[in-house]
Amino acid sequence: MGILSSLQRFDVALFEKVFHTCQRMPRVRLSARLLSRSGDGYMQLLTPALVWFSGSVLAPTYFVTLGLAMIIERAVYVVLKNTLKRLRPADFKSNFQSVITASDKFSFPSGHTSAAFCFSLVTVTVLGGASAVLFLWATIVGMSRLVLGVHFPGDVLAGAFVGSGVAVCTLSLLNI
Repeated sequence: MGILSSLQRFDVALFEKVFHTCQRMPRVRLSARLLSRSGDGYMQLLTPALVWFSGSVLAPTYFVTLGLAMIIERAVYVVLKNTLKRLRPADFKSNFQSVITASDKFSFPSGHTSAAFCFSLVTVTVLGGASAVLFLWATIVGMSRLVLGVHFPGDVLAGAFVGSGVAVCTLSLLNI
């Protein structure tokens, strides 16, 4: 049995454990819905606008850096997702239904997680501040996708790596 097959089995088993444990906790399910929605992209649009209108000397740097990073992150995410075509849990497992319906067909990597980590890393690097809060938020956005049944743990982990990697590369490219 190959390494990929073993990883797939582990990923599915971990997903089932997390999903079924959380389904017995209505507050966790509700929180997951809200936290997942916070990763829909509104923060990535609202924050640069608020920084821009604040008149901060860092606003132009932040605006350009985050804009470029998010464009690259979305491109990488779309290419990976549509090239690798990993099925979502509801399509992979018979007799399984996720809590929500995902906006696209494939699962790997988690776009919510990727965008949240990219946003968090660029924001912390350029603006400084509450890094623990932003990375905790990004992690919880990723976990919410498991609780809602639309991603496997490997999808979320890959999303965190993709988003962070794109942020680091963009910051390096711009010498920030």
